[in-house]
Amino acid sequence: MADWRLAVDIGGTFTDIVLLDGDTGRVVVDKTLSTPARPLEGVKRGVTSTLARAGISATDVRAPVVHATTLVTNALIEGKVARAALVTNEGFGDTLLIRNEHRYDMYDLQIEFPPPPIPRSLTFELPERTTAEGRVLQEPDPAAVAALAVRLRGEGIEAVAVSLLHSYANAASEQSVAAILAAELGVPVCASSDVAPQIREYPRTVTTACNAATMPVVGPYLDEFAMWLRQQGFGGGLLIMLSNGGVVSADVAARNPIRMVESGPAAGALAGAWYAARLGFDRLLCFDMGGTTAKSCLIELGEPELTTDFEIARMYRFKRGSGFPVTIPSVDLVEIGAGGGSVARVDDLGLLKVGPDSAGAEPGPASYGRGGTQPTVTDADVLLGSLDPAYFLGGEMPLDADAAWQATAKLAGALGASVDDTAGGVHEVVNQNMAAAARMHAVERGADLRGTPVIAFGGAGPVHACGVAELLDAPSVVFPANASVLSAFGALVTPVRIDLARSLVRRLDAIPVDEREAVLDALRREGRRVLESAGVAPDAVTFRYAVDARYHGQGNEITIPLGEGPLGEGSAWSVADEDVTGRFAARYQAVYGMTIPDVPVEIVTWRVAAFAAAPAVSLAATASRRAVAPKGTRAVRFRRGGEAVATPVYDRAGLPAGTELAGPALLEERETTTVLRPGWTAVVTADGSVIAQRTGAA
Repeated sequence: MADWRLAVDIGGTFTDIVLLDGDTGRVVVDKTLSTPARPLEGVKRGVTSTLARAGISATDVRAPVVHATTLVTNALIEGKVARAALVTNEGFGDTLLIRNEHRYDMYDLQIEFPPPPIPRSLTFELPERTTAEGRVLQEPDPAAVAALAVRLRGEGIEAVAVSLLHSYANAASEQSVAAILAAELGVPVCASSDVAPQIREYPRTVTTACNAATMPVVGPYLDEFAMWLRQQGFGGGLLIMLSNGGVVSADVAARNPIRMVESGPAAGALAGAWYAARLGFDRLLCFDMGGTTAKSCLIELGEPELTTDFEIARMYRFKRGSGFPVTIPSVDLVEIGAGGGSVARVDDLGLLKVGPDSAGAEPGPASYGRGGTQPTVTDADVLLGSLDPAYFLGGEMPLDADAAWQATAKLAGALGASVDDTAGGVHEVVNQNMAAAARMHAVERGADLRGTPVIAFGGAGPVHACGVAELLDAPSVVFPANASVLSAFGALVTPVRIDLARSLVRRLDAIPVDEREAVLDALRREGRRVLESAGVAPDAVTFRYAVDARYHGQGNEITIPLGEGPLGEGSAWSVADEDVTGRFAARYQAVYGMTIPDVPVEIVTWRVAAFAAAPAVSLAATASRRAVAPKGTRAVRFRRGGEAVATPVYDRAGLPAGTELAGPALLEERETTTVLRPGWTAVVTADGSVIAQRTGAA
């Protein structure tokens, strides 16, 4: 009996579906336009189509369906959130407006920030005070909390966020307030000591506010999706992808929707890590270019790095500090507005710019024929010959080359250039933007990308990967099988995992053992509960430890990994203080180029990741057959101002293992096209991946 598994990834432009037979490694995929106003409409259409392609019914899928979605991200960016209230300490009602007093542009007199997820008019104050050491000076009055519940009911509140001062040190007061409000109101209530029990008032409060404001949005959506899956006959329930690169049950995700932000890109990074291990790469740069954005993530030693320095809903997408700093663990990646739908324009200086604004799925690029009139990257790729307008989505969604020409001609007129040169300029500018963003992101983290292989995926990734790799001095590019839907595939190779943290500020040489173990035991219990809710057996849980540390007296800290161990081995804290100090000094040296050996180390936050083994997945081998001839040729321009080159076009699915190709060449599949530029060679591997090597200048 086949072991079918299904994953769904909703992106800004397309919704991707992957169906995998765990026994044979057979993969069936589909790609359909996303429906932002009605997300499940596109999902249902894509799932139904994929099942039909595979020739199976929903009852044949008995494993949990894994889902990654942009629902939370879009709700916060567009402000389409629930009517939520914030309850905080008396005198601290302006926290979401004051923010952290950081100006992302020092000289902008009209500086803008996104409106808080909960407005000041729905922020309410209560008399309560807990010190930074966790000592309660004033307990909340239950009668005052009950009276507040009456006010909140009158305001038509749909959810409540409770964030009291220093609740990370002692959550008693906050939990008391949250319990009373939940009982009185019957709406979702979340406390900062559950959502983000970490030091620093504004990030903790805004994270909790974002969580509360999206709970009434995400909960019904996940309920509707789960109900539809049951009605169709799917037998394994629903798991949700998180931004940390793990999956959890739908119930846990519904209570913590803020953890779902960037779940799709995280799944792509996990797929990159899976391929890195499979192909024997210690280091691999993930390059994921879709219809709306491009993401890059560095895989080192088999896995992506996590960060807690993450922003959502930026006023200016690529200006750090202009959004909400949410304290959730997330795969460390850089995202820029460079997708197939990115709009090309002329700026105030008369220069060609591409992105960050996007035509999205509605109306989409001009060539989609859905009402779009602005020139985009996809339109340029059509005009350059990289894409066959008659074969987009295998011919099911033909592109309008005339509309692409007309849109680009307007831009060409503004630039005083030919249409061909303008299309080439759009292609080059977007490649430069993506390479520059990846390079800067790596430099900020002390990494040098030169010589690092690239893995390309997403609908537009294989089209642009060789050009970006040349700019990054990458020696090779991996084009995995089904590259266009690799993020959805990544959800199928993702372990059940939750990353938890709690602040307890203590000097390393002075923290009592029982106090440290109390914090770690609480985190382990919560991690075990989350994994068991997703069906993980207690003896299959493993814990990984880390701390956020700094020199005593400093104001910022860095995260230090400390190893892992299985459940049941007693106290898992077996790292000597000297070892922690040594690891901290080594990391500090790498980041800042110095250490301060005479100053003691202070631990700020304790971190525990609870996870199970990733699902075992193997792909079907590609048959070794005789060499396949091109199915045709197409004129392609690879350089702005250069002549079109007659380029052979191959059916990628028909290429046998061991096939060797020399650029230029086009490898077409239903969902994307791999563009092998001049100066590159490629070979098809046993699993259908194409590995390209750079052999010389184009």
